[in-house]
Amino acid sequence: MKSGWLVWGLLFVTTCGVDVAQTSRAGKTLSPLEQSLISSEKSLIEAQKRDDRALLKRTVTDDFSLVGVDGALLQRQEGVDDLGDSGLIEIMTYNMKVVPVGDDAAIVTYDAVVRKKPEEDQGPPPRYQHFSSVWVKQGDAWKLKFHQATAAHWGDW
Repeated sequence: MKSGWLVWGLLFVTTCGVDVAQTSRAGKTLSPLEQSLISSEKSLIEAQKRDDRALLKRTVTDDFSLVGVDGALLQRQEGVDDLGDSGLIEIMTYNMKVVPVGDDAAIVTYDAVVRKKPEEDQGPPPRYQHFSSVWVKQGDAWKLKFHQATAAHWGDW
């Protein structure tokens, strides 16, 4: 039985490693916009893991807002600090989708399994979360204007 779980686990890890920036799970080739914004979102996640506040600061708009999984609304600097000091250990993303909202804005949504360090005087945050990000085009660059984390339950997926 243990070997069966091992095979499923290896298969899962292998399939999750497919370059999502080129092809969706349905096999559809992603548009350049979808590729760009999924790549930007993944770069943001990596910056968050490394506590790379300089990259986070360059990536967000001047009027950036963040709604944390606890429902707290944070403005630009507080939001960057929260992302940079998140205690994120691991995040496995699923179902990344890009919804264009005109030529200069798009929403990126995805589900994730999150492992974070517990915060002082609190237990660990919800393991399953849904994320939504609003990206806007400023000049030639895409910038993050809004990001929200919402607790999810496995049955909600």
